[in-house]
Formats: sequence, structure tokens, C-alpha cells
Amino acid sequence: MSVNRLGKGLEALIRPEAEQKKKPGKAPAATKPGVTEIPLKEIRPNPNQPRRDFDESALEELAASIKEKGVLTPVTVRDTEDSYELVAGERRWRASKKCRKRTIPAYVITVKDDAEMMEMALIENIQREDLNSLEESEAFAVLNSKFEMSHVAIAKAVGKKRVTVSNSLRLLKLPPDIRKSLRKGNISAGHARAILQAKTGPAMNKIWKAILNKDLSVRGAEALVKASTKPPKKKKIIFSKKSHQIQVLENQLIEVFGTKVALKPGKKGGAIEISYFSDDDLERILDLINSIS
Repeated sequence: MSVNRLGKGLEALIRPEAEQKKKPGKAPAATKPGVTEIPLKEIRPNPNQPRRDFDESALEELAASIKEKGVLTPVTVRDTEDSYELVAGERRWRASKKCRKRTIPAYVITVKDDAEMMEMALIENIQREDLNSLEESEAFAVLNSKFEMSHVAIAKAVGKKRVTVSNSLRLLKLPPDIRKSLRKGNISAGHARAILQAKTGPAMNKIWKAILNKDLSVRGAEALVKASTKPPKKKKIIFSKKSHQIQVLENQLIEVFGTKVALKPGKKGGAIEISYFSDDDLERILDLINSIS
């Protein structure tokens, strides 16, 4: 597959009129320079079409426009054995069917295999900026899994950076409700990438709901994720310094008992802690206390 050829867009792939073949059994095609009029009934949609959402009201408007002015931009199809398959222009094809057109102007191109077909459809949609973020991610995923194309190969084919393709594919790791929200345009791809930083499903859903409820910007979402994922600060143990008076008293008691003594003052009163290191030591300290009393 020629990546350079694909990168120039679909027009570079259109066959000259002299090279277009007429298949037996197909209706005779009326031709214009570089364009063939093809019966709508002989065209079938691309099963790997990256675009998934077709707004019905927008299709109705397009159908009304086509009924009045015709199809101004030809669709692109590939020639199969008994029909044609759409590469690009499914909205125009659907709208033409709605207004009961019989034919549609089309460019006929040669496609080597399904992988190249998928690339061309994806390139056409990306160049027209017709795909939403999730549709683009799903298209990249098909090229990656079904056609075994690496992220680098996909990036070269569609004219994007490798990191852009990788980041787009990461969007498919979002929980179902968040993917649906992204598809509908309730959140942007920037919001979605921020949500992914939350790592776990429950944490992602929590950030997503906060974005919707507070109408957060992408920067606001990133700040929220950063704050929610920051580990809690450990409480520092503060050792209060003993007053000079307490230290003097402790030293006096140490001289009396001949062992370690600690004074522990409190809000009301306090405690004296006398340490001993054997049974004999304890008896000695008790004898001292008895003798003092």
C-alpha cells in the first residue's frame, strides 16, 4: 500500500476516465470529466465506514438541498464485481435516496484491499473534519486490530503524529457512559483525556459527573483530577521541647532514684515515669520510695 499516495487525499487516487471499466450487467454510465453517473441501487455502503452517527434532521436538510440543486460534490466508490462500494460520501448517498434520486455522480477508484479501503474512508472523513473524537478512535482501532497496522503506520497513512493516534486509541478505555457522552459532544476529547488520568472506573465517573454538573473547562477538569489523585499529606509528629525547669527537675529525680526518670506534664497535672531494668532494680526503687515516705 502506498502511504504517500494516500496522504495526498482521495483525488490523487481517482482513475482517469479512460481507465474506468464497465462491468457486464451494470447500467450504462453517463460520464462527465472524471465523474461517472452511477445508479443509486448499484451502490452499497462501506461496512468499515468510520462514521457511525448520521443525524436524521441534517440528512433531511441535505436531501432538500440535493433535490433543489443536485449533488455538487461527487461521492467516491470502488468498483466490485457486481456493484460499487462507497469509500466516501455516505451522507450524500443516503440523502439522495431520501429524495428519490436515481443516480449520483461518483469518482471510481481502484482499491487494493479492505485495509486500504478503510484508510481511504478514514482519510476522507479526517480531511473533511466529519468524524467526532470517538468515531476517529474506533476507526484507528479497526486499522490496528483487524488490519494489524501499528500506531506508526496508521499515523503515516492519515497524516497525523504517532502520539495523536495513541492518545486517540486511549479514549476507548473510558467507561461506556463517558464514551456515550463524548460521542454526543457533552464533553470534549480534552475532557476525556483528563478523565483518563483518574485511572479507575469509579474515579473516572466521579470526575465526569463533576465536569457536567459544574460545567468545567478542560483545565478545570485537569486540576480536579490532579487534586483527587494527589496522595494525602502525612501528619508530622511534633515533639515539643521540654522547658528548662522540667529538665532540671528530671535531673534531680534521676540523682535520687539512680535511674531514668521522665516528667510528663498535662493540661491538668501530669505524670512521673520511673524506669527500672530488673526485679532487683525495682525493689531498690521501691525501698527508696518507702524510705522517703
